[in-house]
Amino acid sequence: MIGRITTLLLICILCFGSCKSKKTATSHRKKTKTERVVRVKQPIKEKDTKAEEPDVVVVPVNIPYSERVANYINEFSGIAKEEMLQYGIPASITLAQGILESGAGAGELTLKANNHFGIKCHTGWEGDRVYHDDDERQECFRKYSDPKYSYRDHSLFLTQRSRYQDLFKLRKDDYKGWAKGLRKAGYATDPKYPDKLIGIIERYNLEAYDEEVLGKKVSSTDPDDSKIGTYSVQAGDTLYSISKRFNLTVETLKEYNGLRNNDISIGQVLYLHPVKNQ
Repeated sequence: MIGRITTLLLICILCFGSCKSKKTATSHRKKTKTERVVRVKQPIKEKDTKAEEPDVVVVPVNIPYSERVANYINEFSGIAKEEMLQYGIPASITLAQGILESGAGAGELTLKANNHFGIKCHTGWEGDRVYHDDDERQECFRKYSDPKYSYRDHSLFLTQRSRYQDLFKLRKDDYKGWAKGLRKAGYATDPKYPDKLIGIIERYNLEAYDEEVLGKKVSSTDPDDSKIGTYSVQAGDTLYSISKRFNLTVETLKEYNGLRNNDISIGQVLYLHPVKNQ
């Protein structure tokens, strides 16, 4: 009898120990599984990594090109005229080059470096720089803190290099000669570069800014205390060219000036607005 009791006790002890071992093993397995999940989740911080990368250049593609050009002209025409006054480079040429080279301000190089004329670092450049694919991969280009410094550097670039000196022998209103001269002097490798500049100048009437600097465009008189825009006819002018320049029709211009035909003469003053008691 005692032997049977002893046997039963041994069986119970063995069963108890076995059950405890299984629970312990199960507990360890669950803990290991939990630790694996934590290790996977902790190191993944993709958003933090991306935030440390350089800013992405965003081109405003939703704005029509003509509107972008108009905004560009409005913003930089004053600077171009000032550069013409100081350095003798036609404002029309400077603006046309800026529009073409910068994609009307939306080009990648312009957005990340304020470089409106595609001027490369060259020997002796000690300012900031960026690297950009052009004729070759990752070429060095000048970087400016403000676009106005890009315009000033453009003026210095042309005036301080001997290969461009023949340009300054041309008339300041000869934008066609300047466009062709830039290509001839090696400013651009594109054989159509002069035609592109001339096309931009004529499409957007940029020659008017040359005339403003040269004092040719519009003077004002104020009879009856009201300002009336006038224009003094220059050699080569026609009613059509004048009307196009000031966004008028030929018939409107004739009406403002009481003209019966299209004949005009050098030095003749034309009114650009209706005149009272005409």
